[in-house]
Amino acid sequence: MNYKRRIYNFQSHVKKRGFEGALIVPGSNFYYLTGLNPLGTLERLFVLIVPSQDSPTVIAPQIYEEELSEFDGEVILWSDSENPYKIFATKVRETFKESEKLLIDDTMPVGTFLKVQKVLDKYSLYSLSPVISELREIKDEDEIKVLKKAAKIADKMFYKLMDEELEGKSEKELANMIEYMMKNEFDADGVSFDPIVASGPNGANPHHTPSTRKIRKGDVVIFDYGAKYLGYCSDITRTVVVGSPSEEVKKVYEIVKESQETAFQQVKEGITAGDIDSAARNVIAKYGYDKYFIHRTGHGLGIDVHEEPYISPGNTKLLKEGMVFTIEPGIYLHGKFGIRIEDDVVVLNKKGVRLTEAERELIIVD
Repeated sequence: MNYKRRIYNFQSHVKKRGFEGALIVPGSNFYYLTGLNPLGTLERLFVLIVPSQDSPTVIAPQIYEEELSEFDGEVILWSDSENPYKIFATKVRETFKESEKLLIDDTMPVGTFLKVQKVLDKYSLYSLSPVISELREIKDEDEIKVLKKAAKIADKMFYKLMDEELEGKSEKELANMIEYMMKNEFDADGVSFDPIVASGPNGANPHHTPSTRKIRKGDVVIFDYGAKYLGYCSDITRTVVVGSPSEEVKKVYEIVKESQETAFQQVKEGITAGDIDSAARNVIAKYGYDKYFIHRTGHGLGIDVHEEPYISPGNTKLLKEGMVFTIEPGIYLHGKFGIRIEDDVVVLNKKGVRLTEAERELIIVD
C-alpha cells in the first residue's frame, strides 16, 4: 500500500471539497491513511493532523515513539508530565487560521472531543466520514488483492466446518472454533466480527448471539463470519442442514439462492446500490416471502466490515469500478428457521466478480 500517495489523494480531495484539513484519531481512517494501527491509546490524546497541503503531523504519547518511527511526516511526542491539549492547541493554531473549515473524525471518543472542542471553538467543524468514505469505498489493486485473500480464508473455513461432525456441538463451540482456526490455521489476523452460528429456530434472528444450544438432526444452521487479513475484512454466510431437510426448507433455500444470484447478475458499473437491493427483494416478493426479508441486501466491505456503499432500498449511489460489498438476502421464519446466503463482490472491469466462492448449493450434513 502506498500511504504517501493516499495522504496526497486525501489532501487533494479535502481541498476540492472546500475544507482546510482534518483531525483523525486511531481507527479505520487512521489506518487507511497511514497503515498504522496503534492499540491501547485509551484516554490518551493521539491525533493525526492533515492539512489540505503540507506535511501531516501526529501528536502522540511518548510510548508510541518506536511505532511512529516510519511515519512520513512530523511526529510530536508528549510525556505524562505534559498537557497534550496545550501541545495540540499550539499545533492547530500554527497550521490553521481561525474560522477555517475542518473535518473531525466521527470516531473520536466523546471525552477527547469535549477537550479538543475547546481548542476548536473558533473553527467550523464537519464530519469526516462522508468525505473520506468517497475515497475508501473505491478499492485499488493492492486492496482488492488483500480482500481476495481474506475471502479465500473464509472459503477455506467453510469447507473445514463441513468436515466437522456438527450434530451435538453447541453454537458457541463452533463459533469459537471458527475464530481459533482462522487465526491459527489459515493465517488470518483475526475475525472481522464475532462469528454467528444460529441453529434451528435461532436462525430466524439475523444477528443471533451463539448460545449453548446444541445442534440436532433436522436443524438448519446459519454460519456467518469473516476473516481479517492485513487490516481488511471478508464476510460470508452459508446455510446448511443437518440430516434431511423438509420440503419447506428446500423451497425457501432455493428462493434465497435465486434472490442472491439474481442480485449478483445485476451488478455492473453505473447501476445504483438500490437497484441491487430491489433485484434481490423482488425475487423474494414474487414467492410471497417479502415480509420475512427484514434487512438490507448488503453493505460495503474494506477496513471496516460495514462501510459504504450500502446495498439498501432506495440508495441512489452509483456503483463504480473497485467498489466491494456483500450481497446477502435472507428469509427468517420465526420459531422455525432462517436462511441467508452471502458473498463478497467487487466491481471489476465494469461487472460483478465474486470474491467468496464457497459452495452455494444446499449442503446436507449427515
